[in-house]
Amino acid sequence: MNTTRSFSASALLVGWLLAGIGWSAKPDVQIQHPLEPVLRQAHDLLQRLETVEDYTCTIVRRERIGEKLQDYEWIFAKLRHERGPDVTGESPVSAYLQFLGPEDVAGREVIYRPAAYGNKLIVRRGGTRFAYVTTSITPDGELAMQNSRYPITAIGLKNLLNRLIEVGEEDISRGECIVEYFPGAKVDARLCTLIRVTHPYRRPYFRYHKADIFVDDALQAPVRFASYDWPDKEGGEPCLLEEYTYTDLRFNVGLSDRDFDYRNSEYGFRKDYQP
Repeated sequence: MNTTRSFSASALLVGWLLAGIGWSAKPDVQIQHPLEPVLRQAHDLLQRLETVEDYTCTIVRRERIGEKLQDYEWIFAKLRHERGPDVTGESPVSAYLQFLGPEDVAGREVIYRPAAYGNKLIVRRGGTRFAYVTTSITPDGELAMQNSRYPITAIGLKNLLNRLIEVGEEDISRGECIVEYFPGAKVDARLCTLIRVTHPYRRPYFRYHKADIFVDDALQAPVRFASYDWPDKEGGEPCLLEEYTYTDLRFNVGLSDRDFDYRNSEYGFRKDYQP
């Protein structure tokens, strides 16, 4: 079963017409934008994640960079929420990433730790050529961003929710929005609720045509997000912009500074490298 809610200027017009012919609603009755309950839930989920210090997972990522839809990437991740006077940002996170595939990036490793390593990434190239090369690059520099829509500083569930809230608060001031709920959806065999937000008409201020948000029923966390652009032609399929799926999530596993140290003996970075 799904629930569909829509909001547009036509609803307000009907209200004005009814008032004009003597039919009036109670003065305290207001039309609720369909994104309002979605935003409330997003804030609740964000509050829930305040109890999560760290987690491990496998991220399945696919992004459109420019006009090209990239191949799927599989990434094992260790993520830790950072707090303290030396850490800045809305949801700062330390990250260790190991690329599992595809073949041309398999074995690549990336470490980022706020306020460490000169605020740069430590990267081991991986892949099939010069896999051992270790270097440091800026998180939002051209090299780091050439195959990514977002810098590593935006990785993780909390940052995903913050981005969804930001977009939702932009859209809530406008109409032309449909929200649908699909209980019983599954991600990696786990029960989820799918929340689908659709803007039926292309407008310059909308960032996407359709967005799918999968919330894990047990974990109460967003475990999959996908957004789509409008079809290239009328009646066509929406064009995928980005999709991120978090599988094998394990919360509060007790990650330490060693997990975000490139000199960790379990990692493949060159140990004699000096950032």
